[in-house]
Amino acid sequence: MDHALSLAWAASLFIAHLLVALRALTRPNRTPASRLAWIAVIMLVPIVGMFGYFLLGETSIGHARIARLRKTEANMGRPPDVDFRPQAADPKAASLFDLAHSINGFHVTDGNRITLLGDPDAPVTEPRRNSLAAIDTLVGDIEQARESVHIAVYIWLEDDVGCRLASAVATAARRGVQCRVMVDSLGSRAFVDSPTWKQMQAAGVRLHSTLNDISRLRHMAFSRVDLRDHRKIVVIDNRISYCGSQNFASPDFRVKPRFAPWIDLLTRCEGPIARQTQYLFLSGWIPEDGEEDLEHLPARLPIERFEPGCVAQVFETGPTSKGNSMSDMFVACMYAARKELVITTPYFVPDESILRALCAAPRRGVKTTIIFPARNDSWLVDAACHSTYLDLLQSGVSVQEFPLGLLHTKSMTIDGEIALVGSANIDRRSLELNYENNLLIADRQTVAAIRQRQADYLAVCQPVALDAAKAWPFHRRLGQNIVGMMSPVL
Repeated sequence: MDHALSLAWAASLFIAHLLVALRALTRPNRTPASRLAWIAVIMLVPIVGMFGYFLLGETSIGHARIARLRKTEANMGRPPDVDFRPQAADPKAASLFDLAHSINGFHVTDGNRITLLGDPDAPVTEPRRNSLAAIDTLVGDIEQARESVHIAVYIWLEDDVGCRLASAVATAARRGVQCRVMVDSLGSRAFVDSPTWKQMQAAGVRLHSTLNDISRLRHMAFSRVDLRDHRKIVVIDNRISYCGSQNFASPDFRVKPRFAPWIDLLTRCEGPIARQTQYLFLSGWIPEDGEEDLEHLPARLPIERFEPGCVAQVFETGPTSKGNSMSDMFVACMYAARKELVITTPYFVPDESILRALCAAPRRGVKTTIIFPARNDSWLVDAACHSTYLDLLQSGVSVQEFPLGLLHTKSMTIDGEIALVGSANIDRRSLELNYENNLLIADRQTVAAIRQRQADYLAVCQPVALDAAKAWPFHRRLGQNIVGMMSPVL
């Protein structure tokens, strides 16, 4: 009897093991590298691999939530951006805007005004000044708000900056401004339990902690436990929006002070793209909060237009987007470069297509530079990033390390003519798991300001030499390559 029971358990385990492996092989929107990594884990360590797949192998946010999202998208008024399309566009930029259009259905728009925030007199050795100057502008806009303040942010800390922003939002709510705040339940978990959160609620701010049910046991077989809303969105009075890498936290980032200061980039946007950003906020808010009477806001007229205007377009990706959308955009931008490509990213764990596009750029005659923080707050990301150094350096990419803190800016400039900025890192999380929002810009003046900020970073960077990377000891390269190989799982 015991022997028969053991055989039954063994047969059940074998069938379960086979079904999990088949699911890993057949799940849609997965790269070959990801399939291979998961099959290796499942086959080499069966029990651990199966359990790991239940926790990390799927990217669904739940059928009920997806249904709510689709219903909201179907009912919401679309931004009337077709009326603001530029009369003529550079073909290189036009192809990128067409790709962005395929993601969210937004059109490229003219008549925008985009300002790179910060203190123009702040030396690069004082990055805190730039960040606080950007926060000053944001607080000033919230203080001047008359109709609404909409915020979606990944990390909100109860520090000097976080409390100042919370106070501005609460004050706006008390004077009758409709304030809505959506934070990620993991990134802002301490803030959600803080007295400041309760004070905002008491002031009349509508609050929501999003994706707080993803990690529950009943979702494990259908979703990763670490899907996150990584967006950074602010929309004020339906006419001003913000986009960039800035969380609602002090540059000192007290939860990880050893890596401080955090250095960010934040843009202030007016014009038609503010309505595109409003659409992104509401498409996430309404399915969670149920305020269907807000569906008209993105399409409401009139929309302010600026002359001369900046050509730009907003887009968003996430677990419910078309597969590989963010990766496709990064790759397309890299291949669009003809003279110069400059990238900053704190977390670099690229998929194969991005790494190959980046390595191909110098061989096409493009001066290619990528800037990483010299010290990373994630040792796994740091190891995976370093595993790419030899490929990058041998291809002619200039690899630079920023030593004055954690360079958190996510930016790409192409030939001094096009820029891509926003919340997305060039890592597996941003490419496949997180909700992210980015801004694509084709305006020489705005791009020049972003390129100058990149030049400020480069002024203090330390270049990585090819000979130095080749001299890394065997055990270091082995560990880095193992982590890099398993990055599709992580």
